[in-house]
Amino acid sequence: MKAVKFYFIISLLLISGCAKNNIDNRCNYLLNLDIYYEINLNLPQYSELNFISNSVYIPNVGNGGIIVVNSGSGYLAWDAADPNRTNLPCSVLTISGLEATSNCAEQNTYSLITGQSIGVALSCSLKPYRVESSGNILIISSY
Repeated sequence: MKAVKFYFIISLLLISGCAKNNIDNRCNYLLNLDIYYEINLNLPQYSELNFISNSVYIPNVGNGGIIVVNSGSGYLAWDAADPNRTNLPCSVLTISGLEATSNCAEQNTYSLITGQSIGVALSCSLKPYRVESSGNILIISSY
């Protein structure tokens, strides 16, 4: 009987330990928008995406536009709004190679391959979007 109580208590501790809520309340500046956008890689405005390590900014989609990157092993898409700032005009990221930087006073910089901050450790990474490829068409959508 003591063994049953012991295992019951251990089970409760394990279950309650796994139920920890890991949501970071500091990462709620961006809206969870439903997006759907198609890119035709044959069009001139997207021709840079045919080459590895190039990226393109697409305005008026998502929170601050979308940045699409050819990583060499596929395509990545990120929301172009700084996830560590309130949504202001200065929080739209500017592309420089495989990095994107906020135009606000802090000038937060992020990797366009990993989505993580560069230099200063920030609590929020870039908001990713799903990218599906069908021939010369890329379909960007929310998860």
